[in-house]
Amino acid sequence: MGDRGNDTRDRLVDTALRLFREDGYQATTMRRIATEAGVSLGNAYYYFASKDDLVHELYLAVQREHRELARPRLRRGATLTENLRVALHTGIDVMAPYQGFGGSFLTVALPPSSPTSPFSAASAEARGQAIGLMREVVTSSRGRPSGALLDRLPTLLWLAYLGITLHWVTDSSPEQVRTRRLIDGVTPIITRLVRLARLPVGRRLVTDVGAVMDLVGAPAERVPVTR
Repeated sequence: MGDRGNDTRDRLVDTALRLFREDGYQATTMRRIATEAGVSLGNAYYYFASKDDLVHELYLAVQREHRELARPRLRRGATLTENLRVALHTGIDVMAPYQGFGGSFLTVALPPSSPTSPFSAASAEARGQAIGLMREVVTSSRGRPSGALLDRLPTLLWLAYLGITLHWVTDSSPEQVRTRRLIDGVTPIITRLVRLARLPVGRRLVTDVGAVMDLVGAPAERVPVTR
């Protein structure tokens, strides 16, 4: 793709992200994105097959900004509580401009079959970047676990981050202060659970959690149905 093509693509992405922030998901159409970017609708569809493709651009933009903001603040040798708190608070900082957009987007993104779901195949790149940041949180912290827990923990922390994001989307408190308090309250609890999982009594818990994670990540046709 030449410079002109890259410029057109970038204008479409920038316009879509602005409209998502200002007007929400439902009100942002491909036609409006194309018009405000100064691109024909046919040309817009040449670069992006649907509005969902532009949502994935949003995911990637948020993940890139999150990494840039969080990584310099992670301290090697700090506690997991401290570094995880940094990652979660900076995640909220980066998403702040999209807080109004999130509520209308939930009904579209939550179904696992949706291409905009954070669990979808189309979201794999952004998901991988998010889990990669959580891996850096773990490896930079002192007293980090080993073995199966070390392998599983970044994904578990990402799942916790998704839960906090869900709370944040519906948080109407000033500057989402309730979500900030939730982060400060939950991070030491997560650290205590990690310590517990390193003890013999907690090892079975790690195995069970791993089995559930594998089940959730399996294709639908492989998931056994229990009644």
